[in-house]
Amino acid sequence: MKGGRVVVAWEAVIGIETHVELQTKSKMFCGCAVSFGDAPNTNTCPVCLALPGAIPVPNKEAIEGIVKIGTALDSTINKDSLFYRKNYFYPDLPKNYQISQYTFPVCEFGKLEIQVDGEPFTVGITRVHMEEDTGKSRHVGEGGRIHEASHSLLDFNRSGVPLVEIVTEPDIRTAEQARAYGAEIQRIVRTLGVSDARLEEGSMRFDANVSVRRGPDAELGTRTETKNVNSLRSLQRAIEFEIDRQIKVLEDGGSIIQETRHWNEDKGVTISMRIKEESEDYRYFQEPDMLPLEIDEQWQARVKAGQPELPAETRMRLVELGTDLHTAELLADDPSLRTLFDRAVNEGADGKQTGIWLTQEVVAYLRREEKSLGGTSLSSAHLVELAAMVSAGDLSSTAAKEVLIGVLSGEGTPRAIAEARDLIQISDTGFLETELDSVIADNADAFAKLLHGDSKMIGFFVGQIMRRTGGKADPRMVSEMVRNRANG
Repeated sequence: MKGGRVVVAWEAVIGIETHVELQTKSKMFCGCAVSFGDAPNTNTCPVCLALPGAIPVPNKEAIEGIVKIGTALDSTINKDSLFYRKNYFYPDLPKNYQISQYTFPVCEFGKLEIQVDGEPFTVGITRVHMEEDTGKSRHVGEGGRIHEASHSLLDFNRSGVPLVEIVTEPDIRTAEQARAYGAEIQRIVRTLGVSDARLEEGSMRFDANVSVRRGPDAELGTRTETKNVNSLRSLQRAIEFEIDRQIKVLEDGGSIIQETRHWNEDKGVTISMRIKEESEDYRYFQEPDMLPLEIDEQWQARVKAGQPELPAETRMRLVELGTDLHTAELLADDPSLRTLFDRAVNEGADGKQTGIWLTQEVVAYLRREEKSLGGTSLSSAHLVELAAMVSAGDLSSTAAKEVLIGVLSGEGTPRAIAEARDLIQISDTGFLETELDSVIADNADAFAKLLHGDSKMIGFFVGQIMRRTGGKADPRMVSEMVRNRANG
């Protein structure tokens, strides 16, 4: 109770539909090339232009792609599935229907486990089904939207490109979770090699279904669907806006309309597009020109046996090799860094230190110099040698970073660079004891404080030795020597 008013703990209920274009050689139902950026309407034929008499033939490579995705999402792969005609009119859909799947998809009943800020949660996968993409409309005008256009142009190169739709259960509760889910799906399809999942090019895009309710035990609210969101940041922002909008409408006494909305990135708002269609509005019926799709157990087993290590498995393995979770996430998301890490650790480098070097110093260098990892001289052997020098006390952690930058710049091996720059750490016990004797003699009062239990004096004497040696003394050895002197 706040100010005499009951404070409602609103809960958002979110489901995500993810569309993934597959990187196949040809389209879903014809032999036209799948290629981004070609001249408009150069990759078309009677099938994808829906000319009379054209008969669709399923693309086996695309079917194998969806089986890979379904397997990665722990789904049931159905032995038999059907294609349907989903009837609706869009100017860039020349057939006036889309070949899609409905009640019998290729994959269903899957799940994906994710973490946000260390908190795990599971998203149920309702189904993963196969369909074809539409063409693209280009609205010529200042705003790029149809209502601001003087005229529109149509490009059917994308029409018929294999499109996988991944539909979740309404298990997501926050915009952050939705973003994490989208990012993990992107990692998975890239790892599987079935899609480049480039959001900026539209080969991966999201529809966000959002509703709110007055607490977890209340009935589900009316949902809206925000279509074709094309970045992870926009997905999070669109959901945050939609949650706030719906709560405000309900708290002001209004009601939510089931509708399709558009995300305006510049204005940071969702805008009503049309009243949401229900499945009956699409008048689904089985595609009469295609036989039921059969995926036998041998095919499924072969796909499963060939699956690569998935991102979650990679992260877990990297943590077991000594990295923290954040470093593991960074390495898992960058195949070139991860490959170099794996080689170096397999050859004997320390996993924790190597992971930190790669994700911090190396990444910072590459960004600063605008280079790729392949454009540098860094090798797994360099990392092994550098780690061994640090482990042996030949290099301080600070000096190791300087040497690493030298290696990246092509100056030579770690030891050669360390010697050329006079960075080899002093770990000669006799020399350091002599230096400590001299420092104690020059600072008798400070040493007396140390003997009387003032532990801050340890840092003082370590600092004095480091100053005398130009920062080259091994601080761990010096610190231990000072403690031994304090203890008599």
